[in-house]
Amino acid sequence: MSNKYLRSYGVTRNFLLALIITFIAQTSSAQTDSAGNRSNIRLSQIGFYPGAPKTAIILTGNDSVFFLQTISKKTVFTGTLKRSVKPGFAGNITKIADFNAFQKPGKYILYVPGAGYSWPFEIKRSVHHEVADASIKAYYFMRASLPLEEKYAGKWARAEGHPDTSVLIHPSAATDKRAAGTIISSSRGWYDAGDYNKYVVNSGISTSTLLSLYEDFPAYMKTVKLNIPESGNNIPDVLNEVLWNLRWMLTMQDPNDGGVYHKLTNAIFDKFEMPDKATEPRYVVQKGTAATLDFAAVMAQASRIFRKFPKELPGLADSCLNDANKAWDWAAKNPNVTYNQDAMNKKFSPPITTGAYGDYNFSDEFIWAASELFVTTQNPQYLKGVNLLPDNTMPIPSWNQVKLLGYYSLIKNSDSFGKNAPEELPELKKRLLGLADSLIKGADETAYKTVMDKSKRNFNWGSNSVAANEGVALIQAYKLSNDPKYLRYALDNLDYILGRNGTGYSYVTDYGSKTPMHPHHRPSVADGVADPVPGLLVGGPNPGMQDHIKVPSTMPDEAYIDDDRAYAANEIAINWNAPFAYLANAIEALQGNLKL
Repeated sequence: MSNKYLRSYGVTRNFLLALIITFIAQTSSAQTDSAGNRSNIRLSQIGFYPGAPKTAIILTGNDSVFFLQTISKKTVFTGTLKRSVKPGFAGNITKIADFNAFQKPGKYILYVPGAGYSWPFEIKRSVHHEVADASIKAYYFMRASLPLEEKYAGKWARAEGHPDTSVLIHPSAATDKRAAGTIISSSRGWYDAGDYNKYVVNSGISTSTLLSLYEDFPAYMKTVKLNIPESGNNIPDVLNEVLWNLRWMLTMQDPNDGGVYHKLTNAIFDKFEMPDKATEPRYVVQKGTAATLDFAAVMAQASRIFRKFPKELPGLADSCLNDANKAWDWAAKNPNVTYNQDAMNKKFSPPITTGAYGDYNFSDEFIWAASELFVTTQNPQYLKGVNLLPDNTMPIPSWNQVKLLGYYSLIKNSDSFGKNAPEELPELKKRLLGLADSLIKGADETAYKTVMDKSKRNFNWGSNSVAANEGVALIQAYKLSNDPKYLRYALDNLDYILGRNGTGYSYVTDYGSKTPMHPHHRPSVADGVADPVPGLLVGGPNPGMQDHIKVPSTMPDEAYIDDDRAYAANEIAINWNAPFAYLANAIEALQGNLKL
């Protein structure tokens, strides 16, 4: 078409080009929508509470407006986009859509010209109820020594695996009263991660976090029904699930001296097969200070919680406290027994090559165990030999750094201490609020407006547990201060996990529109069911690629791949699910306190 022809109709080349570009953009958006590729808008794929903050992140497009629409694409709210103060790790400025003012319940999508449509989401009360339940029900799917029946497990039903009634004492764990090759029974417990072994140190933080969820929100947690075999027995289901692992942990203590075996394991990792097909010999290995102190902390905490159920669980609280004291005494006599797997394998056979969970500094474990024993017994002797404030750090909890778990317990139970209150308590409270303030400072300036996106250091092995544990710390600060700002930022990190992040994934299997389908999890790979076991939090972005599986991007917040070989980014683990379960359920319990 010549310029002359265009001019004869009063049409310029530039105007026609603009029409063509607009048509292509609209066509592209429609194609993107129909193909299900909605990666340009990042938000929680679960949804939002009516009166709480609602935020989405826009990656592309030059428009300054966004449209909130019904599923039938009727616009119900129009807003203005704002530029992020700082770029993301890849150097790109994002745009932010806040639709806080819209509060009508329903199912919606966001539309941004040039960016397309978002995944659908809901606005309603208790919007996280289902995913919060699933985060705890996931532990039922991780149970050893039990067949998963269809009425509880649905299409993920499976045969019993690892009864663990004939477990061998490994030579590294042998004593004169339990010689190498002695058979013990150590059934129940949760499979640790993508593998089928059971590790005390990782069970410790996981079990404690779920116990804390009940301890901190008992009224709400009594309403959570999980459809597990024990449901309806007058014990809250979160505690029913905890009991399955707690009873296994009790078998890991040597009754002759109080020390605790580091783990129950195969000599090597099982193949990717179903649990009932994995029948290699199982061992308990060397006792260690970390495992023994973690055990002492968990049992002390369990004692004070299960003491509230004397009819349903007669004697359990006393047994837990008694075993906690035995473990404490062993650790006091053996304060530096490290679990060094490489050194162990040079001395004993068979060599053990499963997860090491090695730790070389036990000051944090002593703080945690002493704190839990003090809270439960009110006996100040437990704290006298422990330096509660060995340094100025307040590290987010992980399996090998549990100091804050002790601080949390001391702070939240401080009203019961009376004259026995430790002199460090005011400083502990000050430091907890200081930690929370440091977490939220500058979070609104990041590309995704979350605490998680403030630092590249957050993106390591199990980065999603960092996001969840940051959320737990903020909720502890909220409980101490009653300041709703901490709760808002905890919600932002929950949004991060559920889709408002650098990859656009909701990182919880089966919850969201774009979720992991191929986690590094043996039953999910081997069961013949297309969908993975639901409610599992995958590890998340990790540019380290320790598994040598190349991720699409090495930008810290984008370094994720949904590949069952990629254990450095896509494995699941009980110590990652636990803080997520705490965060999601705590937010549900506190939803009425979220303020704009």
